[in-house]
Amino acid sequence: MLPASTTGVTELLVNWSQGNADARDALVPVVYDELRRIARRHLWRQRPDHTLQSAALVNEAYLRLVHQKSPQWQNRAHFFGVAAQAMRHILVDYARSRYAAKRGGGAPQFTLDTKIALAQQGKEEDVDLVALDDALNTLAALDPRQSRIIELRFFGGLSIQDTAVVLGISPATVKREWAMARMWLHREMIKDPR
Repeated sequence: MLPASTTGVTELLVNWSQGNADARDALVPVVYDELRRIARRHLWRQRPDHTLQSAALVNEAYLRLVHQKSPQWQNRAHFFGVAAQAMRHILVDYARSRYAAKRGGGAPQFTLDTKIALAQQGKEEDVDLVALDDALNTLAALDPRQSRIIELRFFGGLSIQDTAVVLGISPATVKREWAMARMWLHREMIKDPR
């Protein structure tokens, strides 16, 4: 996931958790490229005329991460999982505000990866980001871990192994619940296409 060593990033995160602002500042150049990759992954699924740029998304997410009180970073995978979650919330807030500004006009469209949507013939589907967020919130009420797996894998781009580390479960459990959550999400998104 990162060209930098996992140990180096984890050490910086642990030191930041212990209140070391220098470690936090040293972390930025080490993780910035990966955060940009995650942001670009989010944004390439957006509509072509989306006005939010990857640098702005990274900066907003980083500000949210920095302003957490006493962050308790476990490791690199945990940090990127939380960063991906912050980006998801920023994009959903952006979509909701755009939707509200249009007074009920069409909400921004988000291309849902075929791995999630199980789209036919390998095509990607345009999915309303607000509807996707609502479906993930519904899933979180039913099965928080499956919702978190979708969030980490889809929004964060984490591997099965990194997702397992963040959640403290086995990779086999991640694979099994990833498959079940994708099927549930696909069914939910078809049921309520908005």
